[in-house]
Amino acid sequence: MAFFMRRAASHGDAEDMTQELFAKLATAEASSIDNADAYIFQMAANLLRDRGRREKVRANYRASLDTGALDLEPLDPARVLLGRESLGEVSDALRELPERTRAIFLLFRLEGMKQAELAALYGVSVSAVQKHILKAMTHLTRRVRAGE
Repeated sequence: MAFFMRRAASHGDAEDMTQELFAKLATAEASSIDNADAYIFQMAANLLRDRGRREKVRANYRASLDTGALDLEPLDPARVLLGRESLGEVSDALRELPERTRAIFLLFRLEGMKQAELAALYGVSVSAVQKHILKAMTHLTRRVRAGE
């Protein structure tokens, strides 16, 4: 505990690291330890180093938040309108697909069903499911590019 008290930021941190050290010692194989004091101090130093690394990562993350590195675009009305129009275009393109192709594509993409499950559900081969998905993707890609 004294080792950690001299090096830790707070008494609570020192207590936490001491408890963590004892937990690690409880699982260590005692027969393979030649010098117990050196082993314990090396483990303690490693715990301090690991904690320092974690704190550095946290500090960098907090700094990136403070500098606005993770700024998000505001939800202004023009942006919302553009999003709705884009969604409407995709929805229209999906309605142009044959019913089975649309259903397979939506189940695959939105519901996360596996191709084998879809093949069993529709009584077709996995290859046929893949062709339906490819057909839908090709159609959507063409429509989105045409709208740009």
